[in-house]
Amino acid sequence: MLSMLVGCFVLQSLAAQVPLGLPPEQSPELGSASRITPSYNSASPLDSDSLGLSPWQLDEPLPANATGHFVFETVNSLLQHWPNTRYRNGHTIIPGVVPKGTLLYHGAFSDKIPTIPEWTATDPEHSILFCRGASDTGCWHLTLAATRPLKVLYFDGTSAANTKDGTLDTQDIIAWGELKPDWWMHEQQRLEDLCKWGAPYAVDGYVRMEMDFEVMLCDFTAGVEVVSWSNLASLVEPVSAIPGIPTGIPNAFSIRMFEVMHSGSWHNRYPGDTRINLDLAGIVSLYDTTIAPSLVSSRAGQERCDHRVQGISSVDMEVMRRSVSRVLERDQSDFSGIDWKTLFRVIVERYSDRLDLMDYLLNHTSENDTLVDQASKVHIQLRVMLTPYILHTCVPPSAPYDSAHSWATPVFKACGTAHTSSIASYISSLNPSERLLLNAVQETTREICRITTKMWAAGVLAGLDPYLPYDSTPGTAEIARLIDTWRRELSDLMAWLDWSVWVRCRPACGPEEMCYLPTWPVSAPRRGRWPDRPPYERYESSDIINASFPDRASLKHELFMQLAAPQDDGWRKPQPKCIRRLAPYGF
Repeated sequence: MLSMLVGCFVLQSLAAQVPLGLPPEQSPELGSASRITPSYNSASPLDSDSLGLSPWQLDEPLPANATGHFVFETVNSLLQHWPNTRYRNGHTIIPGVVPKGTLLYHGAFSDKIPTIPEWTATDPEHSILFCRGASDTGCWHLTLAATRPLKVLYFDGTSAANTKDGTLDTQDIIAWGELKPDWWMHEQQRLEDLCKWGAPYAVDGYVRMEMDFEVMLCDFTAGVEVVSWSNLASLVEPVSAIPGIPTGIPNAFSIRMFEVMHSGSWHNRYPGDTRINLDLAGIVSLYDTTIAPSLVSSRAGQERCDHRVQGISSVDMEVMRRSVSRVLERDQSDFSGIDWKTLFRVIVERYSDRLDLMDYLLNHTSENDTLVDQASKVHIQLRVMLTPYILHTCVPPSAPYDSAHSWATPVFKACGTAHTSSIASYISSLNPSERLLLNAVQETTREICRITTKMWAAGVLAGLDPYLPYDSTPGTAEIARLIDTWRRELSDLMAWLDWSVWVRCRPACGPEEMCYLPTWPVSAPRRGRWPDRPPYERYESSDIINASFPDRASLKHELFMQLAAPQDDGWRKPQPKCIRRLAPYGF
């Protein structure tokens, strides 16, 4: 929406799976570029053997090109502003509905209801940014209510940001069947072509995110009714009337811009924006290596912030489009009934806080603590975490023992299968999207349990577990080495998981502040020289968002034309900081 204003995986375990949404007996029709896709072997659950790994070896990590953890954190982050601001380039498309009765908002400079596809906001703070009008005429603000469930597609990431850096890639594939990075400013064309593509599937609109969430509606007369169509008082003050305001964006505009980001921050964390209900059993992800194998090599060695869809083959783009089509066409009974959203959330809640606490304990010591005290505190947390999986028969051997801690394998396996063994037993009833979700949970919990079991077993052999006394009296140097090993193993695990729940302002912000991640467009880098005078100063009207601009695109080009800039590291890997909730904000 703002773009019209401002500048506008899985492993070998799934290597035989058909693309999402395609029944096993069907292969995609790709014209001359057909791909043979073997049927998924639904008779076998995804265990360590099917992952291509030795059975539950504590010293064997997942392959480097595994993508289950990317799928896991994507699902855990859906419709949440914070994680989708961290990783702007979305890879996932999910069908959903906007429930009946949901309010949507649209700001305009005239009293004409749109007759073409247009933008609506889920929060009025967002739409009011587009409520344009001079102080003598006011502006127009439309409130709509859904009269039935609206069928939508959600693009994850900061998918409403107009950049050349990958934020629009998945939309381009759906709208045009190819990537068009030079069309990063063609918002109206993109929306109209998305609506044309979705018309055979009765898609009402598309959900995206920038500073807040938006729903791009294809038809303002279908499935919605007018609640109010208000001629609001203008919120813009003439620049000359505000004493002490320095040259720059007018005070009223900066307030409104901040309040959009403030309203977006309401959806920073789980459960995110609850006005859109997503159908996880229809997820289509380009982290699914059966859909986009061409992206595997381009991601190799990259940090996630550098992932994008650029480099995808034309064949894979067609597979993705057909996968989304099949998902939209499928019978709504084509799913297992599993509450995937809750399953993912249970795992995050179970492990995120405890891993975070152990990381703190390993990196902070109190003045009176010895190394043994520090190690014991960490080991207690490991024991607590693994208690449901430590079998009565699981005891360390008397010396000598093997360095791989094979005696602890039953703990590893019990932990690693605790949340998925039941689901895997009836995998034949899962559709391809659900198998992708299952694999994401399996890979993620396997690695969590592998590292924590390995750490716990090492502590047992160091004599730190009072429930499993071991004839060992380690010296200070040995305990120091153990703590260093733990610190490295836990740090690597948390970096691999990369859960956004751990990214926060430390220390916490004060009552007049909020925690902020650099957000498009306000914090985006600018290409070339910024104009000596802000573009709004070239106009006689003091209203930066008024009818003197014939359309949104003209203002977009004037004000933030230079946002598609080379990325600096602070933009590439945004870090949280406290900013003021009162001007001056300090973006």
